[in-house]
Amino acid sequence: MRRVGGLLGLALLVALWWLLADLEVGGGTIPSPWRVLHVMYTDGWALYGPNFRITASGALQGFAWGNGLAIALAILVMLVPPIESLATQLAILSYCTPLLALGPIILVVFGGRTPTVFLAAMYCFFTTMVGTVSGLRSADRTSLDLVRAYGGGRWQQLRRVQLIAALPNTLAALKIAAPSAVLGAIIGEYLGGIDSGIGVALTAAQTSYNVPRTWGMALAAAALAGIGYAAVALVARLVAPWTAQEVRS
Repeated sequence: MRRVGGLLGLALLVALWWLLADLEVGGGTIPSPWRVLHVMYTDGWALYGPNFRITASGALQGFAWGNGLAIALAILVMLVPPIESLATQLAILSYCTPLLALGPIILVVFGGRTPTVFLAAMYCFFTTMVGTVSGLRSADRTSLDLVRAYGGGRWQQLRRVQLIAALPNTLAALKIAAPSAVLGAIIGEYLGGIDSGIGVALTAAQTSYNVPRTWGMALAAAALAGIGYAAVALVARLVAPWTAQEVRS
């Protein structure tokens, strides 16, 4: 039923898009879906393939770094409770800091594609850390007391109870982090210093006022974000199939 609702919502969105294009809302800045698809087909894989692959690579690296650091810090908070205040402040700082201000600094200092990976990682960090900490704290108190009664310390409680309890929340956070990493990577590409990627292609299409290609690149970015979400959801279903029911409940 949920899939049917999703397909119906997508169909309504496309119909609205087509209507706005036919009414020439925005002075022709909204091309029809058919025109966008035709331009995408004409441009072909020669344009979309390399840019898609490069942005995906930057997003994947940022996803790995950002989520790895977030999960490691969340675990450290459970093992060393006194650092929780510092860790929370760090997470809030990463969330509230205007990343577009940090990006140019990273570009000047490191150059290359470092800002792409950095911004992708920053966009993942807060959500995953908060989700993992929340999941670790949701562990059954009786199970924790049982481990303690048998002589287990914080590490044993973490390994045997809390990590398993945290899976639903952590995997849910990772599903949100995947599209966020794509967004961070594209914004990093907007900063310049590189010559390829979806962000670069978007900038070039906007500069030349190629409206259909701009929309096509936007669709490619949305598709990449959707693929990231679906990939994490698939991994979650394979690794921990029970988490889907736990999250829904």
